[in-house]
Amino acid sequence: MSTILEPGQIEAAASTPPFLYLPPVNLFALRAARLDTLAVGNALGDYLRLVAELCRIQQSLLDQPPVAAPEQTQRQRLCLEHGLPPLAADSLVREGHWLAYLDALLQRYVAPANAELLAAVGRLREASDEQRKLWGIALLTGQFSAVPAALVPFLGAALQAAWSHWLLNVPSADLKAADSLCQCPACGSPAMAGVIRHRGKYNGLRYLVCSLCACEWHVVRVKCIYCEQSKGLTYFNLDDDRYAAGKAPLRAECCPGCKSYLKQLYLECDAEAEALSADLASLALDMRLDQEGFQRLAPNLMLAPGGE
Repeated sequence: MSTILEPGQIEAAASTPPFLYLPPVNLFALRAARLDTLAVGNALGDYLRLVAELCRIQQSLLDQPPVAAPEQTQRQRLCLEHGLPPLAADSLVREGHWLAYLDALLQRYVAPANAELLAAVGRLREASDEQRKLWGIALLTGQFSAVPAALVPFLGAALQAAWSHWLLNVPSADLKAADSLCQCPACGSPAMAGVIRHRGKYNGLRYLVCSLCACEWHVVRVKCIYCEQSKGLTYFNLDDDRYAAGKAPLRAECCPGCKSYLKQLYLECDAEAEALSADLASLALDMRLDQEGFQRLAPNLMLAPGGE
């Protein structure tokens, strides 16, 4: 039987659980396997299989990095001392260390006989480092219209592989909560989704998953992570006859105040669920919520939404 925590209990419990979890060393392999499963019968099956293949390459980059993780700089030490994200994406993306991961990814990716994919890979290979940086900056700052859509999954995969590798070499015990609930304490990027844990004494607690480095940090439930209000939150999910009422493994928490939403995974309903793959496989829910007047603020770096 699952335990349902009331808001007061959640606040009390928030002082005791671990503040954050690092991604598992086989993160991208887990994502690839899940994407392959979710691709079956999905209208976006071909795209999910493409992302699964990129995830397998991401795993190879994590297992055998193209370059060593950079040594901790004085700036990073100062960030840790002052509670700031030591892997700040807005500055590191401009320095270009991640480009080695993009080069390695393009070398390891074998494009199928698909004109669009071949063109995308060719364009990335021929682009200057300065152009690649500009695309990376645009992607991480949400300026999706400045990045050709076909390039997004390759750029996103390289960026994620680099930051996840660097994260695993940062003293995580020193990471502190960011100024905003939705901001990653490690790299400052926005959350992609929430995960409601289901085991042990931390059953029912929510952790947010970073869209870039995959760090997970604790944020109390029943609170909008954008405007921080709790009143009137509603939950939407895709109609699916496989699940009983209130048992859908993926639901969107919608805030009537700021008209935003965040997808959340409930592991008690699907213990194998994974944030990035579940998000990509449920784009129909995003379309429905857009029609309901809610806006999505959580990015997924493997897919261009088609606007700012």
